[in-house]
Amino acid sequence: MSDIFREIDEELRRDNLLKLWSRYGRYIIAIAVFALVVAGGFVAWRDHQLSERRAQSTRYAGALTLAREGKEADAVKVFAAIAHEGGGYAILAAFEEAALLAKSGDREAAAAAYDRVAAASEFDPDLRGRAVLLSVMQRMPEADAQTTIDRLAPLTASGNPWRPSAIELTALARLKLQDKSGALALFKSLADDPATPQSLRARAAEMATALAS
Repeated sequence: MSDIFREIDEELRRDNLLKLWSRYGRYIIAIAVFALVVAGGFVAWRDHQLSERRAQSTRYAGALTLAREGKEADAVKVFAAIAHEGGGYAILAAFEEAALLAKSGDREAAAAAYDRVAAASEFDPDLRGRAVLLSVMQRMPEADAQTTIDRLAPLTASGNPWRPSAIELTALARLKLQDKSGALALFKSLADDPATPQSLRARAAEMATALAS
């Protein structure tokens, strides 16, 4: 008797499944196809990204070789193109481009290249801060001292990794403004701050001594 009930139960289940399939089968198929398309698209995108990174890596290494061979103008063009494209090597290429421009003596172009890094929100904030610092250094001889101070102000905040260097440059800008007491206070703060790198502390102590005499 139990076998009969089991057979009836199986028939009912089969009948319910057939009804469900006839009602929802096309949706199930559509979802399965969509999932396969998405998975295939992700794999294709991942492979494309990997290929792009490899190609960019090769071009970056080639630009470094050009720079070592003295073909700096050609290297700058490649670095600039990589920086413009974005991707894993963009930030490295941007800094290399700016450094080569600075080495060539074109400080304004170098500063502009650093400014592009500083303005790029996709880059790490600490690296953007470094770009601001280097841009200021390139323009500092000719720039308005107050403009220099204003631009460096965010980097002088407590906890900023570029704080010591930013304070040193700010002190030099104060000297340019004939603000001897302001510069002295900044140099003394650096000399007395154990978080300041040793070489910079020594330099700041020398400047403080010279200004106090």
